[in-house]
Amino acid sequence: MNRRNFLTQTSAWAAAAALPKLSGASILPTLEASAPETPTAGKATFPKDFLWGTATAAYQVEGAWNVDGRGETVWDRFSHALGNVKGAYTGDTACDEYHLYPKDIALMKQMNMRSYRYSIAWSRIQPTGEGAVNQKGIDYYKRLTDTVLAAGLRPLVTLYHWDLPQPLEDKGGWPNRDTAARFADYAEIAVKALGDHINTWAIFNEPWVFTYLGYGSGVHAPGKKDFDLFLKASHTVNLAQGDAFRAIKAIAPKSKVGTAFSMSPAAPMTPSAEDAAAAKRFDAFNNVWFLETALRGRYPEAFVNGVPHEAMGFQSGDDKRMMAPLDYIGVNYYFRQMVAAPAAPIPTNPSYAAMGFNLSMGKEGPLTEIGWEVYPRGMYDIVQRISKDYKLPIEITENGCSYGDYPDATGRVADVRRIHYYREHLRELAHAMQDGADVRGYHSWSILDNFEWSEGYTQRFGMVFVDFPTQRRFMKDSGKWYARVAATNTVEAAPATT
Repeated sequence: MNRRNFLTQTSAWAAAAALPKLSGASILPTLEASAPETPTAGKATFPKDFLWGTATAAYQVEGAWNVDGRGETVWDRFSHALGNVKGAYTGDTACDEYHLYPKDIALMKQMNMRSYRYSIAWSRIQPTGEGAVNQKGIDYYKRLTDTVLAAGLRPLVTLYHWDLPQPLEDKGGWPNRDTAARFADYAEIAVKALGDHINTWAIFNEPWVFTYLGYGSGVHAPGKKDFDLFLKASHTVNLAQGDAFRAIKAIAPKSKVGTAFSMSPAAPMTPSAEDAAAAKRFDAFNNVWFLETALRGRYPEAFVNGVPHEAMGFQSGDDKRMMAPLDYIGVNYYFRQMVAAPAAPIPTNPSYAAMGFNLSMGKEGPLTEIGWEVYPRGMYDIVQRISKDYKLPIEITENGCSYGDYPDATGRVADVRRIHYYREHLRELAHAMQDGADVRGYHSWSILDNFEWSEGYTQRFGMVFVDFPTQRRFMKDSGKWYARVAATNTVEAAPATT
């Protein structure tokens, strides 16, 4: 037995042994009222046509990692190497969404959802990332999309959610400029095959995360730790964003095309001018490094000594090639960052330190179980910042929290903290819209507990509890609460306490 097969089997055994077993009773999720809430003054309302939704990603939920011609991805390789993922878990099975998607879309319909954001696995369409098309992969996404539409939901489909085909990584991955052309080819194939049913696309999910964490810090696939590789990867991704945008529009000119960006409002640690300048550099690097390029054809000033174009592999004409006049901006918001200027001298060579900021998590709000500060005001701050500076429609493509609440003997999951989190963030979003932000939709992360990348199955973000060994679903109280919000377009104020 080779090492890869051994790890595959032992990971499955470990998952079955380590994850809690629930009672044998079959608990069907319902939308019956959970603990009653007393409405108080100050409820927030949303427009009638507001798109309430939820989100997933292919590698995090699909499983079926070697089924029907799917090729290997960087996350298959990375998660099968011991030490990369907590608990030695993998996405081999995940939520088995490849087979169970009809049941989960039925749950979304039951929750009054109007939009479902999911991603296509590139390696199901092109197993090696280039060349021959795998028709079974296309057929799967056709079935999935037809089921989404039949349930009355709008499909918002992400073309790339971190799962690069491994053969392309073997050729250099995202630091290799040729990957941009390969990605544009894939986007063309996907839109030609599915564009008659899908009208809203996200080119990338969180390009900063998969380029920096994948090539700079190495905590995500493919696990490289080289800042120069990050710089080259980020530039290739910016080229790919422009190339893919044009490829999509050439086939489906009326489609709505954007990208989902990870964004954290930057709060200076002190009122000093130095900390304020550091916060601006952090914002340039973390929030708009892939947005300024698309909309304005230039990199923002994230480095004290100027953008390192040479180290990035910037070539003549790249400024125009990067441009993509996006139809909307996707915002993924989870937490803010406190930013301070470093005390040490700032180096001149291209490096993380050359950007001249130090980060820390805010302490004003409580922390979720993954260690992120709960800071609802940040939703207002980042939406207002993006709305005022870029003047485009916004979709909240992700927002959510990790809490490890489990079903009781009756199957109820009383996740009170998650309801509080969503209530306060949605109230801040309504405030931002009242103050002029053009926000069209909101997607919770996530509908399901799932494979949370390097955290494995140790963090639960879902509104539906997944018992991974049995694949049974238990709708949490937050899911029932969210269903009422979507049905009424109203978020009540927190219940009065005595």
